[in-house]
Amino acid sequence: MNKFLWPLIGFVALLVLLAVGLNLDPREVPSPLVGKPAPDFSLPQLQAPGQQFSPKDMRGKVWLLNVWASWCVSCREEHPILVELARSGQVPLIGMDYKDQNPDALAWLKDRGDPYQLTAVDKDGRVGINYGVYGVPETYVIDKQGVIRYKQIGPVTPEALEKKILPLVKELNQ
Repeated sequence: MNKFLWPLIGFVALLVLLAVGLNLDPREVPSPLVGKPAPDFSLPQLQAPGQQFSPKDMRGKVWLLNVWASWCVSCREEHPILVELARSGQVPLIGMDYKDQNPDALAWLKDRGDPYQLTAVDKDGRVGINYGVYGVPETYVIDKQGVIRYKQIGPVTPEALEKKILPLVKELNQ
């Protein structure tokens, strides 16, 4: 009897772990970078390849870094929300074009509107790796001292913007 009981207990424990894991929202996975300084980088700008962008350029401002790509289907979903956010002027929005071709990215922004103050080009994805990018889109709220305060995994939704991102931006600007 005992030799059948232990495998049964192990199987039930495995089922419980799987059930718990399947009910977790992957967008709620905490980033180990939240609360730490944003990784520094210097990347060429999409619209002005001779100019570089670095997070140091944004010191003293609360800002959003949105990682996107022209090949990203989910980026299409969030893009109109970002365009509206940019029009509102509530927070500076910097784009980081991830593992993309410059002509494709430029055409994508031309067709859909460009919500970004500027777009940095992470052609090989190395900066994305430093930021812990799982996949695009991802958006980071970075405070005046250059510390990551929030990471949105997946598309920015109106709900995430209104309930999490904008209240945090407002709090950090005080």
